[in-house]
Amino acid sequence: MSKPLSRTGSAALAVLVALSGLSVAASGAAAAPTGRPSPGGQSAGDSLFPAAGNTGYDVLHYGIRLRYARSTGRVSATTAVTARATHPLSRFSLDLQGLHVAKVFVDGRAGRFSRHDDKLVVTPARPVSGRFTATVRYGGKPVTHIDPDGTQEGWIPTSDGGATVVAEPLGAMTWFPDNNTPRDKATFDARIDVPSALAVAGNGDLVSRRRHGSRTTWHWSQRHQMATYLAMISMGRYRVYRSTMRSVTGRHLPVWSFVARKYGSLAPARALVPRVVRFEERRFGPYPFTSTGIVVQDLGVGYALETQNRPTFDGPPSVLGLVHELAHQWYGDSVTLRRWTDIWLHEGFASYAEDLWTAAHGGPSTAAAFRARYRAHPASSSLWDQAPARFRDPALLFSSAAYVRGGMTLQVLRERVGTPAFFTILRRWAARHRDGNGTTGQFRRLAEQVSGQDLGALFHDWLYVPARPDGY
Repeated sequence: MSKPLSRTGSAALAVLVALSGLSVAASGAAAAPTGRPSPGGQSAGDSLFPAAGNTGYDVLHYGIRLRYARSTGRVSATTAVTARATHPLSRFSLDLQGLHVAKVFVDGRAGRFSRHDDKLVVTPARPVSGRFTATVRYGGKPVTHIDPDGTQEGWIPTSDGGATVVAEPLGAMTWFPDNNTPRDKATFDARIDVPSALAVAGNGDLVSRRRHGSRTTWHWSQRHQMATYLAMISMGRYRVYRSTMRSVTGRHLPVWSFVARKYGSLAPARALVPRVVRFEERRFGPYPFTSTGIVVQDLGVGYALETQNRPTFDGPPSVLGLVHELAHQWYGDSVTLRRWTDIWLHEGFASYAEDLWTAAHGGPSTAAAFRARYRAHPASSSLWDQAPARFRDPALLFSSAAYVRGGMTLQVLRERVGTPAFFTILRRWAARHRDGNGTTGQFRRLAEQVSGQDLGALFHDWLYVPARPDGY
């Protein structure tokens, strides 16, 4: 994500309140005994967003069918959530903000359901175990979620009569019921029915585009595991561009780009996408997905987001904006954090990619960029107030600690272990956790394994202490 680094927002922390008669289980808690059915938990246990996510099951696939009415901004939708229960479930919950739920079926049988804040609590006709499918029929006018830092996310209506989803960290629940935690990744299938004047961008690969009367259904399939916050649809009056690029590994990747008409063709930005992907492949390893591209819309949110396969930009992207969001396809999208306090594993890596691009295109070396930043931020600078791997306030999640200090950490690591070992670490991290999740602890252990060094002090000083590391 590219958010303005000067914003800090409020210091309020979303608090998980007790829900009468409903269970709450922290992440990592032992599963209930496999005999007697019991309720799933209503928290994934994330310290920054304790009300988000659920336990008791692992989502395998989301099948979303959504019809959008441009005249009213309303949707009618059905989402089928296929999951595997981790123990026999007497009831379970999904995250859903706003929207009216009409019916819920579990494995074809009507289930009872209730709403508690942003939780949809489902009681199946009979307990579920193993693989099951919960199908939710719902509709209404989607709401826009407000982050703790005051920014908008989730469902964003646009001036051309469409809407775009940018969902980091919690906005996915504004348009489909889900397990809203990055640690529960799944495959996706989205069929979006819109007036034919609108085009629809989505994740993964375009399976079909079928016109029926005055409307068109766009079918997007995401075959790679994806976190809910990266799931995207963008409906608008777009100029749609389709081409093919050749990757460094010789693959031919479809490039689908969607550009709001007010911005013209944005040919220079679109031409940069293959160049940036190949540049990053040479440093990070093979591109992790089956297609790429960009979505450019006038959103008014003030940031870009690395929506999987094709990042979404609020207005024409800069060169470094493209570099940043496309780097996230490796670090953030393919390899995703398990807990939000590890956000530097996304933003520090993407910020460092900007330095790599700048150094390769006539700018200062990554070492020179590091020295300049270190000198520009004395011990009294607010840059050092937040430890990048120890966030305690969700309003500060997208502050400069994750981006700038996170990127500086990687340069310090590079100088300690040497350039060959450093890029081995980056490539191996992307390969080892592809389509999965990772933690700072796992990254440190990998770096130590590759380098043969004890890096505990380096990681401690740069990632866990809210102070300027000495000696640089």
